[in-house]
Amino acid sequence: MAKYNLLPEYLLKQRICTENNFFKPEKISAEIILKTHTKDYYNKLVHLELDTKEIRKIGFPLRADLVDRGHYIIGGTIQGCDFALKDGIALNIAGGTHHAYADRGEAFCLLNDQAVAAKYLVDTNKASKILIVDLDVHQGNGTAKIFENEPRVFTFSMHGAKNYPFKKEKSDLDIGLDDGTEDDEYLSVLKNTFPMLLQKVQPDFVFYLSGVDIIKGDKLGRLACSLEGCKARDRFIFEMCKKHNIPVQVSMGGGYSPNIDIIIEAHANTYKMAQEVYFT
Repeated sequence: MAKYNLLPEYLLKQRICTENNFFKPEKISAEIILKTHTKDYYNKLVHLELDTKEIRKIGFPLRADLVDRGHYIIGGTIQGCDFALKDGIALNIAGGTHHAYADRGEAFCLLNDQAVAAKYLVDTNKASKILIVDLDVHQGNGTAKIFENEPRVFTFSMHGAKNYPFKKEKSDLDIGLDDGTEDDEYLSVLKNTFPMLLQKVQPDFVFYLSGVDIIKGDKLGRLACSLEGCKARDRFIFEMCKKHNIPVQVSMGGGYSPNIDIIIEAHANTYKMAQEVYFT
């Protein structure tokens, strides 16, 4: 998507970030990926041997460069975790591939970046209790399924109740919102939920999927939040994580407005809020 090139250019032009704020991800190893994804699926994926039905579920042609890109996305998310542990927060311009299951890809997601990174953190004892906060408009079904029997990872998804996926998985906490939900209701639900989760789960690391497809007019969204509402959502998540001294890794997630400028501004606002909360 064009946004992956346009967003860093916009961040630099608006002086939200400098060149020194960016890092170039390394390609993640198969060994780390196989702690989360099954060997059978991974081998078929990297050798481009998925069948027609499996490729159709993913939604785009299976190509070596896209599989390779998935490895770099995970690398960026894992490297971001290390930056977050040091600096409090780190963001991945890509990522948020929460529809990928352990044994299959789905809905433009080949490999699940935050799931692989969460497994990596707990397996290497860099974190003992993780909270995944998925605020994309679509339920994080792959993530929910991957961690359904993992007590070290708590999954929270707040999404459009009638939106994709139409057969939802069971997260540790799911909140489905009605079509047309606007800022006031959205933010009220979030502010009544997230602090309670921090107290209940007691995480020492947070993964945040900051999907901007909650914005009114998004082609795949069906909610009706404004740019300002989305911005307020991000600020609240960051302020709460900072207040409780919990490192947070952020992946950008969806954004499908017909106007690319709205997508770029919405994602840039996430970076702006991170800059204001953590570094101003």
